[in-house]
Formats: sequence, C-alpha cells, structure tokens
Amino acid sequence: MLLFARFLVLLLLLGLSSCASLYFPPPPQVPLLTQQGEFSGGIHSNFGGNTSLQGAYAVTNGLGVMGSASFLHRNKPKKAENFDFFEAGAGYFTRLPDQRVLEIYGGYGLGSSDRTDRTREGVVEQRQEGNLNKLFLQVNYSAKKHQTLHLFGNHFPLSYGTALRLSHVELSNFKLDGVTAPGEDNIFLEPITFTRVQVLGPVQLQLISGGNFGLKHRKYLRAANAVFQLGVVVNLGGQEGRR
Repeated sequence: MLLFARFLVLLLLLGLSSCASLYFPPPPQVPLLTQQGEFSGGIHSNFGGNTSLQGAYAVTNGLGVMGSASFLHRNKPKKAENFDFFEAGAGYFTRLPDQRVLEIYGGYGLGSSDRTDRTREGVVEQRQEGNLNKLFLQVNYSAKKHQTLHLFGNHFPLSYGTALRLSHVELSNFKLDGVTAPGEDNIFLEPITFTRVQVLGPVQLQLISGGNFGLKHRKYLRAANAVFQLGVVVNLGGQEGRR
C-alpha cells in the first residue's frame, strides 16, 4: 500500500514538471496475452495530459498484434505543445510454467509534434515542429511476486511486472520558426515497472512508472519526458490466473 502511494505521488510530481522535447514517449503496451483469441485494451493518462489508447489481440497461441494512439494537446501562457502519435507492432508471447508471461514485440510508429515558446507577455520566442518516425523492440515480463491490497473491507489482488523498450526515433521535416532546419535522431531506452490492481472481474487499474534515457546528445529530440501513466486495463478471453 505504501509503495503504491509513493508511486502516485511521483506520478503527480513528474506529470506537472516542465519538459523541453518534441518526443513524449507513449507508455509501453503490456497486454500479457496468454492464448489465441484473447483481447487486451486500455486507456492511460497522466497529469500532463499525455493520453494513450491501446489494444492488443492474440492471433494464434504465440503470435500477438498490438496498436496504440497517443495524444497530448496543452496550451499554457508560456508554451503550447501538441503531440499525436500512432504505433503498431507484432510479436511472440508465451505463458511460463509458473503462470508468468513473457512477451517480445517489435513495431513501427509515426506522428507529429510541435512546441511554441512564449514570453510572459505572450510574444512567441520560438516555434518547433516536425514529424516523428520510430522503430522499437520491447520485452514484457510479469513478476512472480503477488500481494493483496486491503481497502474498505475489500481485498484487491495486486500483480507486478516489468518492460524494457528500445526505440530509434527520427525527427524529419523539422522547422524552426517556419524555416527548414536539420532533423535529428535519437535512441531511447525506456525501462518501466507496472503495478496492476484487480478491481472488478477483468478490469484492472494499472500504474506505470519508469524512465526514458537518450543514448545520443540532442537538442530537440531529448529524453526530457519520462514514462509515468495511470490507466485502466481489460483482458478478455485469456487464461485464468494472475499475470
């Protein structure tokens, strides 16, 4: 319970923090598929307004496909940011003998991003805009340790897991104040942990906490935005047992 509360506080602080990058990493999708015909869907967001819709489907007993759409649109006195991004991927999943799940996915993403910085008087200082293309490889793993959250006389099963995503992102068609500028690329390493609380049947609350590390030094495509999201996940048609 204490660990869960700490994660919520950290989520709030980082969601309200000011960041300066054209890349806002969507939360890694962790469907934890177990058998053919299973569907996993979810919606995640944070206090910064970065929202993601996700869906995954088990095509066979081992092949899964997934897709997501992420959006961020906020306009503050000193800055305005817009981010629209879409991802699709496919990969392998398996259920281990002790009921844990291992998944390996690869995929592609594309979208657009822009940022406008202003003075206190509302005068535009700089506008950045461009398109983003991304290739990623991701590994998901559910942990063995399980606990139960006791709240208001009810018992809510808790489960844990980790994911590691490696992404190569390119910034193209880049413009500064409307003038074409050289694009950038970066390699991002995004390790995350997730905690799930089963609230009703297949419905689970999920907290994602993690980091974002850029392996290259870049000015506009930096690892300035970490991965912290709170959402709802639903798995339908899967095997019974904690994941």
